[in-house]
Amino acid sequence: MPLAPLPPFEILSPTASAAPLVVASPHSGRDYTDHFLSLSRLSPAALRRSEDCFVEELLHSAPSWGAPLLHANFPRAYCDANREAWELDPSMFRGTLPDWCNTSSRKVQAGFGTIARLVGNGGPIYCRPLDFEEAERRIRTCWYPYHAALLNLIETSVAQHGLCILLDGHSMPRQGQRDSADFILGNAWGTSCAPEITATVENILTGHGYRVARNMPFAGGYVTRHYGRPRKGVHALQMEISRHLYMDEGTLERHDGFSSVQQALSRVMAELADLARHMARQT
Repeated sequence: MPLAPLPPFEILSPTASAAPLVVASPHSGRDYTDHFLSLSRLSPAALRRSEDCFVEELLHSAPSWGAPLLHANFPRAYCDANREAWELDPSMFRGTLPDWCNTSSRKVQAGFGTIARLVGNGGPIYCRPLDFEEAERRIRTCWYPYHAALLNLIETSVAQHGLCILLDGHSMPRQGQRDSADFILGNAWGTSCAPEITATVENILTGHGYRVARNMPFAGGYVTRHYGRPRKGVHALQMEISRHLYMDEGTLERHDGFSSVQQALSRVMAELADLARHMARQT
């Protein structure tokens, strides 16, 4: 645990010729501040069950392929950057929420709004109701800066190349049976990116021996659906990585499979960078 709060996000800049590719990890932050822990009924280990552990490390080679890597430092349980800014559950708060809040989305009803009520199967996060000011502070100091940074990276790519591919990296608990998917690619049912982008990633991963599914049960969250505008030159693909491939889901520690997944994802980003350059030349 860090001794002092970290900035809300970090950006690793390209170390190679810039490609029209942006890589992001909105859920791998692990800056669990003392203030947040004091509000929670759960231990730090239990809170981490909602975290996309080590995804930014799995994607660390993005800059070497010409893509900036943006990753959040704040934990998903603290503020979820893959939701709308104001998806809030009124049952979590004292008093009435402002009318601009989205209090009825399916994610809110399930307990996983911008400020989550639950941690996966770990139960409720908070000991007592929160003040709205607590949520507002998190959203304004975490959600808005993260999305401002992401939008800037996308707009810079479009300005320079006429195009941007956004790869939004996530992880997931193992899905059911042993023959379930290792990776799930979410393209909002074909609407958030060009078909060849999804096909390229799928072909590379299957070539490495992984099982790949599309859109079920993860078709893409707020980031994919909000930023994916292929007709405007912005293509967004969500990639879910099964945690059992690279870590012990009980101890939350990396295991021997980590480097294999890292190498496969490096290949994915290299090929996406080449594809992005090719697509930019066609515009």
